[in-house]
Amino acid sequence: MTVLPADGLSPAADLPAPSHDRWQSLVEGVLRRSGKEATGAAAEEALSTALGDGLTARPLYTSADVSPDSGLPGFAPFTRGSLAAGNAPDGWDVRQRHALTDPVLLNDALLADLENGVTSLWLSVGRPGGVPVSGLARALEGVLLDLAPLVLDAGADPGPAAGELLRLCEARGMAKESVRGGLGIDPLGESARAGTPPGLEAAVHWARLCSDAYPGLRALTVDALPYHEAGGSAAEELGLSLATGVAYLRALTGSGLSVEEACGQLEFRYAATADQFLTIAKLRAARRLWSRVAEVCGATEAGAQRQHAVTSPVMMTRRDSWVNMLRTTLACLGAGVGGAGSVTVLPFDHALGLPDAFARRIARNTSTILIEESHLARVTDPAGGSWYVERLTDELAVAAWSFFQEIERAGGQAEALASGMVEERLATTWAARSEGLARRNEPVTGVSEFPHLAERPLEREPHPEAAPAAGLPRVRRDEAFEGLRVRSDAHLAATGSRPKVFIAALGPAAAHTARAAFAANLFLAGGVEPVHEPVSVDASTVGAAFAASGASSACLCSTDALYAEQAEAVVTALRAAGARRVFLAGRPEEASGADVHVFAGCDVVAVLSSELDRMGVA
Repeated sequence: MTVLPADGLSPAADLPAPSHDRWQSLVEGVLRRSGKEATGAAAEEALSTALGDGLTARPLYTSADVSPDSGLPGFAPFTRGSLAAGNAPDGWDVRQRHALTDPVLLNDALLADLENGVTSLWLSVGRPGGVPVSGLARALEGVLLDLAPLVLDAGADPGPAAGELLRLCEARGMAKESVRGGLGIDPLGESARAGTPPGLEAAVHWARLCSDAYPGLRALTVDALPYHEAGGSAAEELGLSLATGVAYLRALTGSGLSVEEACGQLEFRYAATADQFLTIAKLRAARRLWSRVAEVCGATEAGAQRQHAVTSPVMMTRRDSWVNMLRTTLACLGAGVGGAGSVTVLPFDHALGLPDAFARRIARNTSTILIEESHLARVTDPAGGSWYVERLTDELAVAAWSFFQEIERAGGQAEALASGMVEERLATTWAARSEGLARRNEPVTGVSEFPHLAERPLEREPHPEAAPAAGLPRVRRDEAFEGLRVRSDAHLAATGSRPKVFIAALGPAAAHTARAAFAANLFLAGGVEPVHEPVSVDASTVGAAFAASGASSACLCSTDALYAEQAEAVVTALRAAGARRVFLAGRPEEASGADVHVFAGCDVVAVLSSELDRMGVA
């Protein structure tokens, strides 16, 4: 008979306490059964994941993973949140982005969003793809600016848009202290995007005006998206945002503002990705780092960073774009848990062009569900205390601070941009990440993994084209595979069919199914249609089956044992039937006679590009 403790809960306290060594020995056994030999720390390393910036996510974290004290929410170093109560009870600010040129259409979209859960607006004004400054009044008809804060994106010349906004507020009889939102001025971010020298004079002018007369209006935005969209890592994004913020502090305090007043004019904008834990850690680390900057400048309480998180444009795909809904949901969750004050969920069709009403609805409802139905915002810093998140926050902060110091030694953000240092660093990072994408070490669902060739592509009105920028590039995770798919689409349009590859499966289904599915998925990623009919072949039947497939290449799929018995004969029969190239799925130890081996970790983009070249697909 088991006797329960007085509280009725049995914590199994009579069991021996598990040890790290015991856990490692169990991992060794699992790896051994999967064909991998590793012991001790090497076994744990085999289950670890590289995150970039020299950081690694380990499979197990314990109380032994010590991190600096993250304090309490609302108090320095603000790791756990800029506000003591977090975003509760109303949740984060749901900020919808709009980039339409027609004031009437824009007004309809703004009112629809505000009537259905959006709490602030991010508006492109006076720049390509945005509403003209002269149309701002019409676009804002019926919008209660004292209830719905407006954040501008006015480009390199923010003066006309900022002036028009304040004129409208005055014309409506609004008290200056009731004007809220931001002017979105970011000369260094514009310099990064356009490759032009930054001018801080306008930023200083508007910051002084807002500080003196408009206490609810922030003049400057430290936008880290240009660096994220150029392929930068999380630590690089943080380091560059710190360097930008420090440059603005120097300019504002040099004009006569106090450090507290200067900090009050800044809002920081970061990308939120589908890696929710990295997003959480990035936002927490950003607050800790900015708190340290403010402390060094002598303004401890002013170091509570105001954060605006935007779901990453880099992760959005053009193929199977419906999957973007899942990506943005994870990113929004990470942003909310990470403590962002405002969150913008980009519509799932953002990569295709201007979003439609349905896409905007899904975007705003993503936040609404997490806030209203999941009650995510009712817990302040829900990730706090997680050994993994605390350790990752600390490691990311250290890496970002190191890069920030490197930028400062180079002369600061403006000099680092002008010298090409930033562009070179981000290009190196993206090149390494691109290799992982090409090898599918970083899979992209619907693009490099599980693509759907028969899907009817969505059609959207394209974004208005801006003049080519000489600054940092904009990259996407899907770009290499998108290039392959475009070639396949062109071949389909010209010939009525896609490029094909014949799947030559040897032996029973149990022997070939795994590798046949792997090969089919690999070729589909490049728009090459696999033909797997009949289900199984051998040397005597493969020639006729290949001829009937309409393909010009074939891929053998089976076990290593059957490869040793049949591969050379099947390859010979395929060549006799006209196969110009023969692939083999796997890396068998014995010679197979195949031209190319495809396997997990191979350069899929290079393999498929070469195959399309050989097929004559332009």
